[in-house]
Amino acid sequence: MFDNISPTYDKLNHLLSLNIDKCWRKKAVRMIMEHKPQNVLDIACGTGDFSIALARAGVPHVSGIDISEGMMDVGRTKIQRLGLDAQIQLQQEDSESMSFDDASFDAVSIAFGIRNFEHRELGLREMYRVLRPGGQLLVLELSVPRNRLLLAVYKLYFLHVLPAVGRLISRDTEAYKYLPASVLNFPSPEEFCAMMRDAGFRIVETRSLTFGLCRIFTGIK
Repeated sequence: MFDNISPTYDKLNHLLSLNIDKCWRKKAVRMIMEHKPQNVLDIACGTGDFSIALARAGVPHVSGIDISEGMMDVGRTKIQRLGLDAQIQLQQEDSESMSFDDASFDAVSIAFGIRNFEHRELGLREMYRVLRPGGQLLVLELSVPRNRLLLAVYKLYFLHVLPAVGRLISRDTEAYKYLPASVLNFPSPEEFCAMMRDAGFRIVETRSLTFGLCRIFTGIK
């Protein structure tokens, strides 16, 4: 599915979020940079926007991984165009069973990807495994607002407007039905924080962005 929509993914991502996604990424990157990591693993990197933001913020080495070669091909083109080849390497990996050694990275990030995992608990344990002691996990993910009025508007947009626009531009009839379903079925903030703790993370915290449309989750190994 992601291979199929990769040519229009960036355009639709920014259009459908009214470019607010760029602000969310900036805030998440600033939080990661507070720890001054030298080596970051960006999981479900897709077309590379978050990996690029990390490199531009000063991370010397970013390893981006994804299961979709189509998405990463778009990312590699952007990275080459920006002259960031020496800082960012993208490779295909199964995020629930990674080939990296234990304690390989100072920080692990995943932006708008954890909801696509088949087994989130397994993925979180893998993230814990590849982090160095004291390293930070940061998860940036779309969320469901808790205000009833805002939730009603949100569902109208997410369940009707977004799929129609996505279908029109991407020509994929299923992908932009999957997106709202995956967000609406994601665990509550409390449930996901509990999952992070069960995976071994400590000092687990979450913060709401833009009235609850997005959330940042953090934890320390």
